[in-house]
Amino acid sequence: MMWEQTREGAGTTMPGGDQEPGSYYVGVDVGTGSVRAALVDQRGIILAFADQPINRWEPQFNHHEQSSEDIWAACCVVTKNLRETCWDKAGHFFDLPDFLSWKATGVTARSLCSLVCKWTYSAEKGWDDSFWKMVGLEDFVADNYSKIGNQMLPPGASLGNGLTPEAAKDLGLPAGIAVAASLIDAHAGGLGVIGADVRGYGLACEGQPVTSRLAVICGTSSCHMGISKDPIFVPGVWGPYFSAMVPGFWLNEGGQSVTGKLIDHMVQGHAAFPELQAKATARCQSVYAYLNSHLDLIKKARPVGFLTVDLHVWPDFHGNRSPLADLTLKGMVTGLKLSQDLDDLAILYLATVQAIAFGTRLIVEAMEAAGHSLSTLFLCGGLSKNPLFVQTHADITGMPVVLSQEAESVLVGAAVLGACASGDFTSVQNPLIRKTRGIRTSTLLWVCWFKLGWVTKLSGSSVEQPYLAIRCSDKMLWVLGLKEREGKVSLMR
Repeated sequence: MMWEQTREGAGTTMPGGDQEPGSYYVGVDVGTGSVRAALVDQRGIILAFADQPINRWEPQFNHHEQSSEDIWAACCVVTKNLRETCWDKAGHFFDLPDFLSWKATGVTARSLCSLVCKWTYSAEKGWDDSFWKMVGLEDFVADNYSKIGNQMLPPGASLGNGLTPEAAKDLGLPAGIAVAASLIDAHAGGLGVIGADVRGYGLACEGQPVTSRLAVICGTSSCHMGISKDPIFVPGVWGPYFSAMVPGFWLNEGGQSVTGKLIDHMVQGHAAFPELQAKATARCQSVYAYLNSHLDLIKKARPVGFLTVDLHVWPDFHGNRSPLADLTLKGMVTGLKLSQDLDDLAILYLATVQAIAFGTRLIVEAMEAAGHSLSTLFLCGGLSKNPLFVQTHADITGMPVVLSQEAESVLVGAAVLGACASGDFTSVQNPLIRKTRGIRTSTLLWVCWFKLGWVTKLSGSSVEQPYLAIRCSDKMLWVLGLKEREGKVSLMR
């Protein structure tokens, strides 16, 4: 286990010029006769030690028994005995966004976003004393949660008197500038893109409430943010969290672990990657821009999606976050050949992008089955700058995809919080919905319409499909290929 020391003096220089470590670690050793624990700093130096005997029974000769409950109790005793050295000296435990707010303002108030999404806090009922007692952290209850937060503010609320003089000097800004209660980065991206002005593009969501929009923040991993007026419980999707992104709305958060990272892994691990790098560099392109153009060259007369008719990727190389919520799942590639040339790399890259898009579609379907009504995807993040990634999501979900003119939607969302904290707006919803003046969360850049020429929804269609994702059980999905034979579509396992 690890915690950060938050009192003044952490990370200071010691005599001799060594940097005093700011992080400490607890090592626990369960032996035959006792449990021992030590507090160790980053230099490997033991700063404190504690031990506790374990009970042993010998019901008959040469038969020995121990109690797992007794061993756990001993573990609790030795770690608590270290408290005098470290636990009681910890001033506060912060999630990173709240830590940064505290450094800027000196205010220990927490944002509802972090506490609701990560710390089991309920925006309606507050802390659950029984939970902390059950996990052996009843100290939090005893001191009225002062270490983890007993003052909570909605995102965008102004913190204290703004920037402290010390923080202002460090940041190069005037003291007293308003600082807002924070959002987690993905949630800021959702706020920054979900309120885009879409008038004049013929989108269904133009005449629908903001709850018809799904914000997809796609980078190293992907988050799928949908809001509702009433709580909706979606199996395998996190939430609902009240006021965690937009005050007054419930948030459901789907997710895919390692999406951008998976694409990098598949491309960079291929035998043809050095050739790809050389050719992309010669054209002054990124490797992904080169791959996109290469796919256009090799697709010939058919839609690009048909290139993966025999190659499929199961994308859960790091487990499945949503909607299966199974961390034990692993990745899979089926349909590999002996060749490993640039064409094969491009097609593997395409199959990986398609697999990620199918993951988004499964999240959308799970949310809709539970009661969400979604009509449009709003993408932001690094992967939204890849036209193939965007078009593939439109094709596979059967939904138009909206990109904002400002590519850095996370920063726009953070600026919306600042606009509220400054007093220019009374709540996050005001800049979110204002169309004619003031700050807009985003201006529409373009709409990517889905193409039904190569993929359609699972509800069924006579349109040819190169592959189809079908749920066979709660724990597994199969990707089935479709091939065209004599003008008909036949199912290939």
